[in-house]
Amino acid sequence: MNIQTFDLTGKVALITGGYGYLGKATTESLAYHGAKVFVLGRYENKFLEAFSDNDLYGKSIIFQECDVSKTDSIAGAFRAIFEKERKIDVLINNAFYVSGQDPLTMKDSDWEKGIDGTLNSVFRCIRECIPYLEKSESPRIINVSSMYGVVAPDFEVYKEFPEMLNPPHYGAAKAGVVQLSKYYASYLGEKGITVNTVTPGPFPSKTVQEKEEFIEMLATRTLLKRIGKPEDLAGAFVYLASDASGFVTGQNLIVDGGWTVG
Repeated sequence: MNIQTFDLTGKVALITGGYGYLGKATTESLAYHGAKVFVLGRYENKFLEAFSDNDLYGKSIIFQECDVSKTDSIAGAFRAIFEKERKIDVLINNAFYVSGQDPLTMKDSDWEKGIDGTLNSVFRCIRECIPYLEKSESPRIINVSSMYGVVAPDFEVYKEFPEMLNPPHYGAAKAGVVQLSKYYASYLGEKGITVNTVTPGPFPSKTVQEKEEFIEMLATRTLLKRIGKPEDLAGAFVYLASDASGFVTGQNLIVDGGWTVG
C-alpha cells in the first residue's frame, strides 16, 4: 500500500509574494517539509530581510526576481528555474497589488489596477507555468483568495474604522480567483494537474494589529474568537502541495476561524 504523505522532499515549489507577512510562514513551512522553494518577487532586499537568518536560506529557500504584472518577467522567471532544476512541481499564486479604496470615489485606473494585480496576475502565472507543470509527476497549482471573495465586508465594523475598509475590486477579483481555480481544475484535470484555492480569513498584518480595538472586533466575529496567525495558514499549503492531496482538485480550502460559516 502506497501511503500518501505530507513529505515534500524533492519537490520544486514556486510562490509569488513569498516574503510577505503570510507568504513567509508558507515558504518556511514548505521548505521545512522538504521542498526547494523559489520565492518570486521584485525586491531581493525584502527577501533577505525575511529569510537571511533562516538556516535554509540559500539552500532550499531561494530568491527569483519576478514581476507578476509583466508576462515577460513571469515567463523568464519560470524558464530560469526550470533550466536550473529541470522541473517545477508546485505553483502558489500569492502575490497581489491594488490601488484605491473608496467604493464611491474610486477611479477607473484604480479599479483596473486592482483587478489586474489580484486576478489577471494569477491568470498570467497559471498560463505561463502549465508547460512546465505538465512535465511534473505530481503537479499542483494553489491560488490564494480571501474571505472577502466569499462574503461581503461587515460594514458595521468599517463605520468605526473607515480607513480599514476592504476595497470592492479586491473582493471581486478574489471571488474571480476561486472561479478561475475551478475552471483550470476542470481544464487541466486530464493532465493530472490539481488546482485548488486557499482562502484566508482575518489575518491582519502586524501594522494593522496595532489597532487593538479593530482587532478585537475582528476576533469576535470568528467562531474561535481570535484572529489568525501565519502558522495557522501554512499547513493548508503543505497539504495541497503534497501527495496527500492527490485526489483533491477544484476545491476552496477556507482557513478563517469560522468567519464565513454564519
